[in-house]
Amino acid sequence: MPHRTVGNVMTPAEQVVTVSPGTAYKEIVRLLTEHAVSALPVLGEGKRVLGIVSEHDLLAKESRAQAPDPLRPPLTPKESLTRHKAQAATAVELMTAPAVTIGAEEDVSAAARKLEAHRIKRMPVVDGNGRLVGIVSRRDLLRIFLRSDEELEEEVRSLLVDSFWIAPEGWTAQVYDGRVLLSGRMDRRSTVRIAESAVRRIDGVVAVESDLTYAEDDTDLRPVKEPPFKGVFSGWHRDHSV
Repeated sequence: MPHRTVGNVMTPAEQVVTVSPGTAYKEIVRLLTEHAVSALPVLGEGKRVLGIVSEHDLLAKESRAQAPDPLRPPLTPKESLTRHKAQAATAVELMTAPAVTIGAEEDVSAAARKLEAHRIKRMPVVDGNGRLVGIVSRRDLLRIFLRSDEELEEEVRSLLVDSFWIAPEGWTAQVYDGRVLLSGRMDRRSTVRIAESAVRRIDGVVAVESDLTYAEDDTDLRPVKEPPFKGVFSGWHRDHSV
């Protein structure tokens, strides 16, 4: 079942606010504030993504400004990095590198897992050469849940009938606020399970409720195991007595 890809929901590169390695701290703050975004890709030659600079990277300067003992050697790698960023003045010194990126052909569920795993709000979308083609955020991924009930209802029916070859008679699919109600009767219990599972994976479906019944419970059926083939001569042996 096809899912919407990152390319379907991302902000394209021409609309993405970016900075160069030499962009100054105050300019980065201005761009973040003016465009109401939480992070900016740092681009090198050929629009290749070198890293990403975020609000978190910039806050190191403010947090270290009030820290005691500025001359004390850092005790951990994390503290050392924080001190370095607190003293940084340009994007290349502030940025997190390498940036977490994704390809435009990946589906939205893969993007959601990546954002969650790395605990980030947005990430650059790149081509095979690492060049920026867009940016995708948590908000972009949530847009799939804005699909209309009519659109979802049409996709449910199309998916089950055209892709899974489930007979269209005897059952219905109704959608309210993204919640799908399946009701009626299908031929087999396995068909009901397939239908319910497939609908849950449709992009934009909030939940699935099912009142489906079935004519035959085929879940306990097992394929008949054929006995090993024995040739017509399998019972014969050569008589060496002659």
